[in-house]
Amino acid sequence: MRALLVLEDGTCVKGTGFGAEKTVFGELVFNTNMTGYQESLTDPSYKGQILMATYPLIGNYGTNKDNFESDKIQPEGYVVSEECDFPSHRKHGKTLHDFLKEYDVPGISEVDTRALTIKIRKHGTVKAALATYDDGIDADALIKKVREMPHPTTRNLVDEVSCKKKNSHKGRGKLNVVCVDCGVKRNIIRNLSKYCNVLQVPYNITSDEINKLKPDGILVSNGPGDPAHPEIKNTTVKMLNEIASDFPIMGICLGHQVLSIVFGAETFKLKFGHRGGNQPVKDMDSGKVYITSQNHGFAVKPDEKDELIFTHYNVNDKTVEGMKHTSLPVFSVQYHPEASPGPKDSIQMFDFFMSMIKREGRGGSITKA
Repeated sequence: MRALLVLEDGTCVKGTGFGAEKTVFGELVFNTNMTGYQESLTDPSYKGQILMATYPLIGNYGTNKDNFESDKIQPEGYVVSEECDFPSHRKHGKTLHDFLKEYDVPGISEVDTRALTIKIRKHGTVKAALATYDDGIDADALIKKVREMPHPTTRNLVDEVSCKKKNSHKGRGKLNVVCVDCGVKRNIIRNLSKYCNVLQVPYNITSDEINKLKPDGILVSNGPGDPAHPEIKNTTVKMLNEIASDFPIMGICLGHQVLSIVFGAETFKLKFGHRGGNQPVKDMDSGKVYITSQNHGFAVKPDEKDELIFTHYNVNDKTVEGMKHTSLPVFSVQYHPEASPGPKDSIQMFDFFMSMIKREGRGGSITKA
């Protein structure tokens, strides 16, 4: 197949198509990880986006049934420099081409991803279209459609990836934690299950429903899109505002942004986001710098709030990477402690959460500091 990637500024990039034969639209973003392409492709936080890998060779160890972070491929399309069609790994199953084709997702290879990444870093993320085809295609019409389409973040992307019903995950110990699924990665549930039983619930669960469950703690997960989207404010933010003083709460990524909004902070869209496994984050309490994995396009504004203390900052651009409440057992981090690129720099955040739950009592019995 042939393939064409067009950007809203009129840039047209021709390449070789793989995966599904179709045309898709989304926000073009880049990820700097050297490995973990299957985990990235199945990460719900990429919903609504066309994902581009900066590492030049993708697909060299194939795909397998164990490295899924959700039930399917989440980005709208995939952009790589070179697609390897002869993977070599003892566990490899499908090739990257077959993997994308199975989930009806198109890909483009043989393009200069370095030049595209430099363009995004200079001008910011852009709306784009990716088309794979055998016959001809009208590039001008495609550019026109890209320019006229709404930005993907105007959609309630969380609703597209959140679970629709409660799912129980048996874990170790007697504690019970509710995971508010805004697009949760499986590895978050795996890590939580090492400490407790996990009940995965939809993002739009109400505070009354949470109270009936009587959890020992609540985790608000990662996810795609704008944390200040009206439908998120009317559901997840509203629910958390009503129960924030009743349970220990931890937030990860989008969960961090949503919790910050609950306590008066504002969020903004980053120029090109943080997506990769090499983001340095400084813990202001200990002075330590962690190497973290991240995937977000929005951040919390660093304006001081009466109820919030910002605890972590990104060393590269000084954006907020963590916060805690001044009196309630509530904290959050912008990065992904379960991904552990350090390899275990930040995994202790789950230990901290469990210690907080045990210290504050079970079933929502909160002792304010």
